[in-house]
Amino acid sequence: MEEKKHAQAKMLSGLIFSVFFLLFHSPISSATSPPSPPIVCIVGGGISGSSVAHFLRRDSPHTALTLRIFERSGVVGGRMATVVLAGETFEAGASILHPKNFHAVNFTKMLNLSVKKPPSSESSLSLGIWDGEKFVFKTLDSNSKSSIVQRIVAITNSVLLFVRYGFSLVKMDSFVQTTVDNFLKYYASFESRPVFETVDEMLKWAGLYNLTARTLQDELVDAGLSPLLIEELVTVITRINYGQSVSISGLAGAVSLAGSGGGLWSVERGNWQIVAGLINHSDVVLHRHEEIESISYHGEYYELNSTKGNSYKCEVAVIATPLDELNIHFNPPISIPKRKLQHTHATFVRGLLNPAYFGLVAVSEIPELVGTLEDPNLPFSSISVLRKHDEKDMSYKIFSRKPMADVLLDRIFSLRKETIRINWGAYPHYSAPEVFAPFVLDGRHLYYVNAFENAASTMETSAVAAENIARLILSRYSDLMLSSPSNLKSPSSDEEDLHSDL
Repeated sequence: MEEKKHAQAKMLSGLIFSVFFLLFHSPISSATSPPSPPIVCIVGGGISGSSVAHFLRRDSPHTALTLRIFERSGVVGGRMATVVLAGETFEAGASILHPKNFHAVNFTKMLNLSVKKPPSSESSLSLGIWDGEKFVFKTLDSNSKSSIVQRIVAITNSVLLFVRYGFSLVKMDSFVQTTVDNFLKYYASFESRPVFETVDEMLKWAGLYNLTARTLQDELVDAGLSPLLIEELVTVITRINYGQSVSISGLAGAVSLAGSGGGLWSVERGNWQIVAGLINHSDVVLHRHEEIESISYHGEYYELNSTKGNSYKCEVAVIATPLDELNIHFNPPISIPKRKLQHTHATFVRGLLNPAYFGLVAVSEIPELVGTLEDPNLPFSSISVLRKHDEKDMSYKIFSRKPMADVLLDRIFSLRKETIRINWGAYPHYSAPEVFAPFVLDGRHLYYVNAFENAASTMETSAVAAENIARLILSRYSDLMLSSPSNLKSPSSDEEDLHSDL
């Protein structure tokens, strides 16, 4: 009996020792082995994808975070690209940046890129508004290299604009400035700027949502602009910048008008260098010539399959390219509002315009920027002079909604030495009231940067949306955080100083 009790006691003590071993040793082992940071896969090697990578690398406490970018073409940049015409490099896609595009300014400074500002003579470039039969308005041209003469011409042109449109120009500037001031809220510190789960929430916080619910024309009429200014100058600007009329939604229209102001700039040798620099700076694994054809969720990870037959596992997946004309299969399926892209055909011509096409006698009478009114019979939105090689040899850029056929070009030009055509699925076809796709496509960790494009589509708005997506990922994916969302780092003091410098 005593032996039996002794055996039971021995067994009990062994069991207690095992329990204590499990209680005290297992947690210590797991505590010293924190989970490895997840892999983030980004589909799209343009400004959206590269910006997401940059902000994740900047703000994540995990230095070992793995970032992959998949780009279906052989080059990065997306809708930021260049062409070479007559031996010179020109922007073919997203061309200009606003002085208050602070992310782009910060990127350019961080990457040590050179800023290209418009020459002083550009302020005196002549403008003509073409209705298909005649120029309804023209400013003066100046071929003089004298800065004084150019300044006089610029002032004279301002007077001509004021005589035609009056104080409506001041009201238009006020409308644009109010929109820009609201947009600047997106550069506030993280302490005062929340992370946004939806586009609607993001726009309402900045006071911009109502602009997406009405057309630009309605907004401008309420702002007191004259019908003549809306029909002519505003229409010219929206046709050049978005290939659309004043019936676009108000926020996109305001952004378009802001892009016609002063102080605009670009990057020497091409804006695409911002994208390439961000990718290199963010320690990204770049997969070029690799198109993703399917994304499947498997409980703890996403599986991305490419047209090359490769498969990749990622805990977080980010779509950083418009889904509208892609054929990615999602499992389980996702649901986003149907959206049509507005195609802009950019045609670059080295040659000489035909003055007879415009009812003129000499090439010198044709304005350096020809904008057009809203008329379905007009074959182009704008024609601008890129470079004057000599009086009979120039480089031009044409924007149009449809391809420019050779027969049409031969009517517009008396001489063509070189022609380059690019078809851009450039931006959404805006229609108020706008309906937005979700930032989080599946309620888990599948994100969509380009949902914000239905508000406005620019390089800077893409970067702003990308920063919010990066913060959203860091706030929602626990393994990326050391403790709580308060670990998110605000932009560096250098970046904040640059804001104040501007």
